[in-house]
Amino acid sequence: MTPDLILPYEGEQPDFTSRPVWCGRGSTVIGAARIGAQAWIGDEAVIRADGQTVTLGDRFWLGHRSTVHIATATHGTRCGDRVTVGRNSVVHACTLGSDVVVEDDVVILDGAEVGDGAVLEAGATVFPRATLPGGFAYAGSPARPSRAIGSDEVAERAERLRERMGDGPALPAGEALEVEDSVFVARTARLRGRVSLGAGASVLFCCDLNAEVGPIVVGADTNIQDNTVIRTRADGVVIGRDTTIAHNVRIADCRIGARALIGIGATIAAGTLIADDVMLAAGATTDPGQILEAGYLWGGRPARILGPLDAEKRAMMIRIVEGYCRHGREYRAAQEALA
Repeated sequence: MTPDLILPYEGEQPDFTSRPVWCGRGSTVIGAARIGAQAWIGDEAVIRADGQTVTLGDRFWLGHRSTVHIATATHGTRCGDRVTVGRNSVVHACTLGSDVVVEDDVVILDGAEVGDGAVLEAGATVFPRATLPGGFAYAGSPARPSRAIGSDEVAERAERLRERMGDGPALPAGEALEVEDSVFVARTARLRGRVSLGAGASVLFCCDLNAEVGPIVVGADTNIQDNTVIRTRADGVVIGRDTTIAHNVRIADCRIGARALIGIGATIAAGTLIADDVMLAAGATTDPGQILEAGYLWGGRPARILGPLDAEKRAMMIRIVEGYCRHGREYRAAQEALA
């Protein structure tokens, strides 16, 4: 069994020690991924090694709609043996030991290190460069130890997470969308209804854009990263140009300005208005109708101002947009080469 979509990146193909025991619908593996024996890759799960290496040990389990990625310029991702990741979680540019359990809706950020036999409980966010010793359960945002945990309980929680996975619900088919040549839409993304993508925009792997009620309008050179879900139920979603929507973001009817960055695993409630030049931190949420003013870093649950956007953060936001414009061109060519 092999993933639904395998793509090279800069000449590097994924390498599997042995065929995975399961690959779900829409599963996607890209680039310099080194995956151990007896891997299980869920529906619409994404492993993307485009610029650094992803190394996953034996019996790695990646739940439905979860994402493993790297930081292009700085960090790869490395996981030990018998790591279990639940649904809608993101393992990003970090190091996990062996026998680690990552429950549903968890975000692990760049440079973090998680020791052997740790459990990250549902909804936790591990902040960049955090060190989490093994043998503890961690919860919250930022993730903090809640109690010590033994190997028997770790194994039991991993097994329970795997048993609960089962088959995901049937995936509704996407619709063919006429886009100009500069736009990239991944084959495993699903777009339905009135979706408009500006020049140079990209919709990455396993995204789900459902505009069957209100429209979804995406500005030029904006990137929507793996496993993000946008669903309209009223007036629709408008996203400005040169904006980054990171992995596994959940977006309801709202307005997001230009030159913004919406961090990994964030949730945008209906009626939210995000101004131009806003950075929203990973794992953050907004309240319905909340307004995020321009020029600030926002974070928390619900989001609050953490500080002004400085020159370094603004430069990083520009680099990400430029990098994803390049990724879009590269992935478009790679998909066309498969045809």
